[in-house]
Amino acid sequence: MKVSFHDIDSKRKLKYVVIQAKYKGQWVFVRHQDRSTWEIVGGHIEVGELPLEAAKRELNEETGATKYKLEAICDYGVDQGVGPTFGRLYYGELFEMENLQFEIEEIIFQDELPENLTYKEIQPILHQRVKEYLSELTL
Repeated sequence: MKVSFHDIDSKRKLKYVVIQAKYKGQWVFVRHQDRSTWEIVGGHIEVGELPLEAAKRELNEETGATKYKLEAICDYGVDQGVGPTFGRLYYGELFEMENLQFEIEEIIFQDELPENLTYKEIQPILHQRVKEYLSELTL
């Protein structure tokens, strides 16, 4: 499996959005009700939905976030040998959250990635890219 990063392209066919978010200085991770593993907030872009709309929807559905800031970082591709599938990677800062999660069983806040990840081949790479993006902002 290969993960690649690309400039944001409004013409690229995107399938997913991933939002690596922070709340009160800690990373946000969620556990879906049907899984025992942790994941970064994200999901599919629905038909007719813009990536930013999908990111806002997923962030609200999975964390209950009602007040937040979102920044698109880049597009990314995941190639498992049959050609890449593309998504858009966002960084989010959450300021207010309500208990409105639909399919999320639990939310945790941590300084680093949890060990038990759902998508362990992809999520650490996306997490690292967000950390690099944030460090570039402080230069």
